[in-house]
Amino acid sequence: MRSLAIVLLALVSIPTLAQKEKREPLTETQIEAIREAGIDPNLRIALYTKYANEHADTIKGLINRGKSRDRLKRIDDELQDFTALMDELGSNLDQYGDRKADLREALKVLNEDCPKWVTILKSLPGEPAFDVARKEAIESGEDLADQSSRLQSEQNTYFLTHKDEKNQQRAEPKQNPE
Repeated sequence: MRSLAIVLLALVSIPTLAQKEKREPLTETQIEAIREAGIDPNLRIALYTKYANEHADTIKGLINRGKSRDRLKRIDDELQDFTALMDELGSNLDQYGDRKADLREALKVLNEDCPKWVTILKSLPGEPAFDVARKEAIESGEDLADQSSRLQSEQNTYFLTHKDEKNQQRAEPKQNPE
C-alpha cells in the first residue's frame, strides 16, 4: 500500500514539475541589458535583434549536425526560444510604434535580418520532433518581418510630416494645435 502511494504521488508531481519549467530565451545578462535599454527604444530593438541573430546562428549551426535525439531536442528548444524572442520583439515594436518613438534606425537593421531568419527556418528539414516548433517560428518570423516593414513605412511617412519629432522617445505623440 505504501509503495502504491509513492507511485501515485510521483505520477501527480511529474506534470507539476513539467509545468514549472518555463523556458527563458535570454540569459540573465541579456535580460539586464534589455532592461537598462528600456529608455532607448532603438537600443532595445537593436539588442532584441542581436539576440535573435544569435539564436538564428545557433539553429543554422544545428542543421548539418548528425541526427540524434539530443540534436532534435536542442533544435526544438532553440526554435521555441527563437519564436518567443521574435514575439517579444513584435510586442516591443507595437508599444514603441504606438508612442511614435522614432525607431527607423533599429528598423533598418531588423528589416535586413528578418528575411534571413525566415530563410534559415525554412531551410531546416521537416522532422516530426520539431516540425510544430519550426512552423510556429516561420509564422512568427514572417509576421515580424511584415510588422517591421509596415512600421518602417509608417514611420518614414510620419516623420516626413513631423520633422520636429525626429529621434524622440516620448510616451505620447505630440498633438497638432488646432
